[in-house]
Amino acid sequence: MSFFKGVMPYLVTPIDADGTIRTSVLARLCDDLIKAGVHGLTPLGSTGEYPYLNDEQRRRVVATTIEAAHGRVPVIPGVAALSTQDAIRQAKLYQALRANGILLVLDSYFPLNDAQVIDYFTSVASSIDIPVIIYTNPNFQRTNLSLKVLEQLSRHDNIVALKDASTNTGHLLTVARRCQDRLDIFAASSHIITSVMMIGGKGWLSGPACLAPRQSVKLYDLCIAGRWEEAARLQRDLWALNEAFAKFNLAACVKAGLALQGYEVGDPIAPQRGLASDERKIVAQVLENIARL
Repeated sequence: MSFFKGVMPYLVTPIDADGTIRTSVLARLCDDLIKAGVHGLTPLGSTGEYPYLNDEQRRRVVATTIEAAHGRVPVIPGVAALSTQDAIRQAKLYQALRANGILLVLDSYFPLNDAQVIDYFTSVASSIDIPVIIYTNPNFQRTNLSLKVLEQLSRHDNIVALKDASTNTGHLLTVARRCQDRLDIFAASSHIITSVMMIGGKGWLSGPACLAPRQSVKLYDLCIAGRWEEAARLQRDLWALNEAFAKFNLAACVKAGLALQGYEVGDPIAPQRGLASDERKIVAQVLENIARL
Protein backbone atom coordinates (compact mmCIF):
# COMPACT_ATOMS: atom_id res chain seq x y z
CA MET A 1 0.00 0.00 0.00
CA SER A 2 1.17 3.55 -0.68
CA PHE A 3 1.62 6.56 1.54
CA PHE A 4 -0.21 8.75 -0.98
CA LYS A 5 -3.44 10.32 0.19
CA GLY A 6 -5.62 13.38 0.01
CA VAL A 7 -5.87 16.19 -2.53
CA MET A 8 -3.22 16.11 -5.25
CA PRO A 9 -3.78 18.85 -7.84
CA TYR A 10 -2.97 18.32 -11.49
CA LEU A 11 -0.68 21.25 -12.24
CA VAL A 12 -0.92 23.43 -15.31
CA THR A 13 2.21 24.02 -17.35
CA PRO A 14 3.02 27.76 -17.39
CA ILE A 15 4.61 28.39 -20.77
CA ASP A 16 5.57 31.19 -23.16
CA ALA A 17 4.45 31.28 -26.79
CA ASP A 18 7.96 30.18 -27.83
CA GLY A 19 7.77 27.07 -25.64
CA THR A 20 9.83 28.30 -22.68
CA ILE A 21 8.55 26.91 -19.38
CA ARG A 22 7.79 29.70 -16.90
CA THR A 23 9.57 27.99 -14.03
CA SER A 24 9.18 30.88 -11.56
CA VAL A 25 5.40 30.90 -12.07
CA LEU A 26 5.21 27.12 -11.64
CA ALA A 27 7.34 27.26 -8.50
CA ARG A 28 5.13 29.97 -7.00
CA LEU A 29 1.97 27.99 -7.79
CA CYS A 30 3.44 24.86 -6.18
CA ASP A 31 4.43 26.78 -3.05
CA ASP A 32 1.01 28.39 -2.72
CA LEU A 33 -0.80 25.07 -3.18
CA ILE A 34 1.34 23.44 -0.49
CA LYS A 35 0.68 26.34 1.88
CA ALA A 36 -3.05 25.88 1.18
CA GLY A 37 -2.75 22.34 2.53
CA VAL A 38 -2.70 20.03 -0.49
CA HIS A 39 -1.23 16.59 0.08
CA GLY A 40 0.74 16.12 -3.15
CA LEU A 41 1.45 17.58 -6.59
CA THR A 42 1.00 15.95 -9.97
CA PRO A 43 2.72 17.62 -12.94
CA LEU A 44 2.22 16.38 -16.51
CA GLY A 45 -1.40 15.36 -16.24
CA SER A 46 -4.08 16.29 -18.75
CA THR A 47 -4.40 19.71 -17.10
CA GLY A 48 -0.66 20.05 -17.63
CA GLU A 49 -1.06 19.48 -21.39
CA TYR A 50 1.48 16.65 -21.37
CA PRO A 51 0.78 15.48 -24.97
CA TYR A 52 1.77 18.93 -26.26
CA LEU A 53 5.17 19.05 -24.54
CA ASN A 54 8.52 17.74 -25.74
CA ASP A 55 10.92 15.74 -23.57
CA GLU A 56 12.95 18.72 -22.37
CA GLN A 57 9.85 20.71 -21.48
CA ARG A 58 8.52 17.78 -19.46
CA ARG A 59 11.85 17.40 -17.67
CA ARG A 60 11.85 21.09 -16.75
CA VAL A 61 8.30 20.89 -15.41
CA VAL A 62 9.06 17.87 -13.22
CA ALA A 63 12.40 19.22 -11.97
CA THR A 64 10.86 22.59 -11.11
CA THR A 65 7.97 20.97 -9.25
CA ILE A 66 10.27 18.72 -7.21
CA GLU A 67 12.54 21.64 -6.34
CA ALA A 68 9.58 23.81 -5.33
CA ALA A 69 8.01 21.08 -3.20
CA HIS A 70 11.31 20.66 -1.36
CA GLY A 71 10.16 17.44 0.27
CA ARG A 72 7.06 18.96 1.87
CA VAL A 73 4.63 16.84 -0.16
CA PRO A 74 5.13 13.99 -2.61
CA VAL A 75 5.50 14.83 -6.29
CA ILE A 76 3.98 12.25 -8.66
CA PRO A 77 4.59 13.12 -12.32
CA GLY A 78 2.46 11.68 -15.09
CA VAL A 79 4.09 9.17 -17.43
CA ALA A 80 2.26 8.43 -20.67
CA ALA A 81 3.54 6.78 -23.82
CA LEU A 82 2.60 4.66 -26.79
CA SER A 83 5.63 2.40 -26.39
CA THR A 84 6.80 0.55 -23.30
CA GLN A 85 10.38 1.66 -23.96
CA ASP A 86 9.43 5.33 -23.96
CA ALA A 87 7.42 4.97 -20.74
CA ILE A 88 10.35 3.24 -19.03
CA ARG A 89 12.68 6.03 -20.16
CA GLN A 90 10.37 8.69 -18.71
CA ALA A 91 9.87 6.78 -15.46
CA LYS A 92 13.61 6.31 -14.91
CA LEU A 93 14.26 9.99 -15.62
CA TYR A 94 11.69 11.15 -13.08
CA GLN A 95 13.03 8.73 -10.49
CA ALA A 96 16.51 10.17 -11.10
CA LEU A 97 15.04 13.65 -10.53
CA ARG A 98 13.78 12.32 -7.16
CA ALA A 99 10.07 12.11 -7.85
CA ASN A 100 8.19 10.22 -5.14
CA GLY A 101 6.18 8.11 -7.57
CA ILE A 102 4.63 8.20 -11.01
CA LEU A 103 1.09 8.25 -12.38
CA LEU A 104 1.23 5.79 -15.28
CA VAL A 105 -1.03 6.06 -18.32
CA LEU A 106 -1.17 3.83 -21.38
CA ASP A 107 -1.65 5.69 -24.65
CA SER A 108 -2.52 3.47 -27.58
CA TYR A 109 -2.99 3.86 -31.31
CA PHE A 110 -3.63 0.24 -32.22
CA PRO A 111 -5.85 -2.00 -30.07
CA LEU A 112 -4.08 -4.06 -27.39
CA ASN A 113 -5.20 -7.25 -25.69
CA ASP A 114 -5.12 -7.80 -21.93
CA ALA A 115 -1.73 -9.50 -21.97
CA GLN A 116 -0.15 -6.57 -23.79
CA VAL A 117 -1.73 -4.05 -21.42
CA ILE A 118 -0.46 -5.98 -18.40
CA ASP A 119 3.02 -6.18 -19.93
CA TYR A 120 3.15 -2.41 -20.41
CA PHE A 121 2.28 -1.57 -16.81
CA THR A 122 4.34 -4.31 -15.17
CA SER A 123 7.40 -3.60 -17.32
CA VAL A 124 7.38 0.07 -16.34
CA ALA A 125 6.68 -0.67 -12.67
CA SER A 126 9.52 -3.21 -12.58
CA SER A 127 11.98 -0.74 -14.09
CA ILE A 128 11.88 1.73 -11.15
CA ASP A 129 11.95 1.68 -7.36
CA ILE A 130 9.36 4.39 -6.72
CA PRO A 131 5.64 3.49 -6.43
CA VAL A 132 3.25 3.55 -9.36
CA ILE A 133 -0.34 4.79 -9.51
CA ILE A 134 -2.11 3.45 -12.59
CA TYR A 135 -4.75 5.53 -14.31
CA THR A 136 -7.76 4.49 -16.31
CA ASN A 137 -9.98 6.95 -18.16
CA PRO A 138 -12.49 5.46 -20.62
CA ASN A 139 -13.20 8.94 -22.03
CA PHE A 140 -9.66 9.36 -23.39
CA GLN A 141 -8.07 5.94 -23.58
CA ARG A 142 -8.52 3.54 -26.45
CA THR A 143 -7.52 0.63 -24.22
CA ASN A 144 -9.57 0.18 -21.05
CA LEU A 145 -8.27 -1.64 -17.97
CA SER A 146 -10.56 -4.60 -17.38
CA LEU A 147 -11.21 -6.14 -13.97
CA LYS A 148 -8.99 -9.05 -14.94
CA VAL A 149 -6.15 -6.65 -15.80
CA LEU A 150 -6.56 -4.61 -12.61
CA GLU A 151 -6.60 -7.73 -10.45
CA GLN A 152 -3.36 -8.97 -11.94
CA LEU A 153 -1.68 -5.56 -11.78
CA SER A 154 -2.63 -5.24 -8.10
CA ARG A 155 -0.34 -8.19 -7.37
CA HIS A 156 2.74 -6.29 -8.55
CA ASP A 157 4.69 -5.06 -5.52
CA ASN A 158 5.35 -1.62 -7.02
CA ILE A 159 1.81 -0.87 -8.26
CA VAL A 160 0.13 0.67 -5.25
CA ALA A 161 -2.93 2.61 -6.37
CA LEU A 162 -5.54 3.22 -9.03
CA LYS A 163 -6.88 6.54 -10.21
CA ASP A 164 -10.22 5.82 -11.84
CA ALA A 165 -12.20 8.21 -14.03
CA SER A 166 -15.02 5.85 -14.92
CA THR A 167 -17.51 7.66 -12.58
CA ASN A 168 -18.85 4.19 -11.66
CA THR A 169 -18.72 3.59 -7.90
CA GLY A 170 -20.13 0.09 -8.35
CA HIS A 171 -17.16 -0.70 -10.57
CA LEU A 172 -14.81 0.67 -7.90
CA LEU A 173 -16.43 -1.50 -5.21
CA THR A 174 -15.84 -4.51 -7.44
CA VAL A 175 -12.22 -3.47 -7.97
CA ALA A 176 -11.72 -3.12 -4.20
CA ARG A 177 -13.26 -6.55 -3.58
CA ARG A 178 -11.38 -8.31 -6.38
CA CYS A 179 -8.06 -6.66 -5.52
CA GLN A 180 -8.47 -7.35 -1.78
CA ASP A 181 -7.41 -3.80 -0.87
CA ARG A 182 -4.06 -4.23 -2.59
CA LEU A 183 -4.79 -1.07 -4.58
CA ASP A 184 -5.55 2.26 -2.95
CA ILE A 185 -8.32 3.98 -4.91
CA PHE A 186 -8.30 7.65 -5.93
CA ALA A 187 -11.14 9.51 -7.60
CA ALA A 188 -10.71 11.51 -10.78
CA SER A 189 -14.27 12.65 -11.43
CA SER A 190 -15.16 15.51 -9.14
CA HIS A 191 -18.86 14.73 -8.84
CA ILE A 192 -18.22 11.41 -7.08
CA ILE A 193 -15.47 12.43 -4.66
CA THR A 194 -17.60 12.04 -1.55
CA SER A 195 -18.93 8.69 -2.77
CA VAL A 196 -15.43 7.38 -3.48
CA MET A 197 -14.20 8.51 -0.07
CA MET A 198 -17.22 6.88 1.57
CA ILE A 199 -16.35 3.48 0.09
CA GLY A 200 -12.74 3.68 1.24
CA GLY A 201 -11.02 5.92 -1.31
CA LYS A 202 -7.81 7.66 -0.32
CA GLY A 203 -8.34 11.01 -2.08
CA TRP A 204 -8.40 12.49 -5.56
CA LEU A 205 -6.23 13.96 -8.28
CA SER A 206 -7.84 16.85 -10.09
CA GLY A 207 -7.26 20.02 -12.07
CA PRO A 208 -9.93 22.05 -10.23
CA ALA A 209 -7.94 21.74 -7.00
CA CYS A 210 -5.42 24.18 -8.53
CA LEU A 211 -8.11 26.86 -8.40
CA ALA A 212 -9.77 25.89 -5.12
CA PRO A 213 -7.10 24.18 -3.00
CA ARG A 214 -8.31 25.39 0.39
CA GLN A 215 -11.89 24.32 -0.31
CA SER A 216 -10.73 20.98 -1.73
CA VAL A 217 -8.68 20.26 1.38
CA LYS A 218 -11.68 21.19 3.51
CA LEU A 219 -13.78 18.68 1.57
CA TYR A 220 -11.18 15.98 2.18
CA ASP A 221 -11.05 16.78 5.89
CA LEU A 222 -14.85 16.56 6.16
CA CYS A 223 -14.77 13.14 4.50
CA ILE A 224 -12.02 11.89 6.79
CA ALA A 225 -14.04 13.10 9.79
CA GLY A 226 -17.13 11.29 8.52
CA ARG A 227 -19.10 14.52 8.27
CA TRP A 228 -20.81 13.31 5.12
CA GLU A 229 -23.73 15.73 5.01
CA GLU A 230 -21.40 18.75 5.18
CA ALA A 231 -19.08 17.13 2.64
CA ALA A 232 -21.95 16.57 0.22
CA ARG A 233 -23.00 20.22 0.48
CA LEU A 234 -19.48 21.47 -0.14
CA GLN A 235 -19.05 19.11 -3.08
CA ARG A 236 -22.26 20.46 -4.61
CA ASP A 237 -20.97 24.03 -4.23
CA LEU A 238 -17.61 23.15 -5.78
CA TRP A 239 -19.31 21.42 -8.70
CA ALA A 240 -19.95 24.79 -10.31
CA LEU A 241 -16.26 24.83 -11.18
CA ASN A 242 -16.58 21.56 -13.06
CA GLU A 243 -19.68 22.77 -14.85
CA ALA A 244 -17.51 25.59 -16.23
CA PHE A 245 -14.86 23.08 -17.33
CA ALA A 246 -17.50 21.07 -19.17
CA LYS A 247 -18.16 24.08 -21.38
CA PHE A 248 -14.54 24.80 -22.28
CA ASN A 249 -11.17 23.19 -22.91
CA LEU A 250 -9.89 21.90 -19.54
CA ALA A 251 -6.38 23.37 -19.63
CA ALA A 252 -7.68 26.66 -21.05
CA CYS A 253 -10.24 26.94 -18.26
CA VAL A 254 -7.79 26.22 -15.44
CA LYS A 255 -5.21 28.55 -16.95
CA ALA A 256 -7.81 31.31 -17.29
CA GLY A 257 -8.81 30.82 -13.67
CA LEU A 258 -5.23 30.93 -12.46
CA ALA A 259 -4.61 34.07 -14.53
CA LEU A 260 -7.57 35.67 -12.77
CA GLN A 261 -5.95 34.69 -9.48
CA GLY A 262 -2.72 36.44 -10.46
CA TYR A 263 -0.61 33.65 -11.95
CA GLU A 264 0.92 34.45 -15.35
CA VAL A 265 0.61 30.91 -16.68
CA GLY A 266 0.23 31.83 -20.34
CA ASP A 267 -2.17 30.46 -22.92
CA PRO A 268 -2.86 26.81 -23.64
CA ILE A 269 -0.52 25.31 -26.20
CA ALA A 270 -1.61 25.65 -29.85
CA PRO A 271 -3.71 24.50 -31.59
CA GLN A 272 -5.72 24.92 -28.40
CA ARG A 273 -6.84 28.46 -27.68
CA GLY A 274 -7.39 30.55 -24.59
CA LEU A 275 -10.83 31.53 -23.37
CA ALA A 276 -12.56 34.54 -24.92
CA SER A 277 -13.45 37.50 -22.71
CA ASP A 278 -17.07 36.41 -22.23
CA GLU A 279 -15.91 32.90 -21.31
CA ARG A 280 -13.42 34.29 -18.78
CA LYS A 281 -16.27 36.20 -17.15
CA ILE A 282 -18.07 32.93 -16.49
CA VAL A 283 -14.98 31.48 -14.82
CA ALA A 284 -14.46 34.69 -12.84
CA GLN A 285 -18.00 34.51 -11.45
CA VAL A 286 -17.58 30.89 -10.42
CA LEU A 287 -14.28 31.63 -8.67
CA GLU A 288 -15.82 34.60 -6.88
CA ASN A 289 -18.57 32.38 -5.51
CA ILE A 290 -16.16 29.60 -4.50
CA ALA A 291 -13.88 32.07 -2.70
CA ARG A 292 -16.71 32.64 -0.21
CA LEU A 293 -16.90 28.97 0.76
